[in-house]
Amino acid sequence: MQLITRQHKRCDLIKVSGRLDNASAARLGDALNAIIEAGRFNIVLDLGGVEYISSAGLRVLIDAQKVCKRWNRGEVVLANVPRPVREVLDMVGFTPLFRFFDDSTTAVGSF
Repeated sequence: MQLITRQHKRCDLIKVSGRLDNASAARLGDALNAIIEAGRFNIVLDLGGVEYISSAGLRVLIDAQKVCKRWNRGEVVLANVPRPVREVLDMVGFTPLFRFFDDSTTAVGSF
């Protein structure tokens, strides 16, 4: 899995590619925690390159969303979500918990 992190004026963008499974979910969790610990709570996850997401990957997404939304500090939004990943999010009931965007530019502009 590859992560590319970029800080913008009002949010942070993380581009994720590869498999988001048990072995790689911890790396994404560490990247999200570093952003949150720095006091930034508006995060865009560009999942356009993600081929597979496991329950560990889902857990990282929902944990970050809980922390960011606590006390209305911010939120995690998802951009460029591939159809197989979107179907998994639908199946586990996570779709109402996130805002979805077709591209990362629009997602970054939403903040």
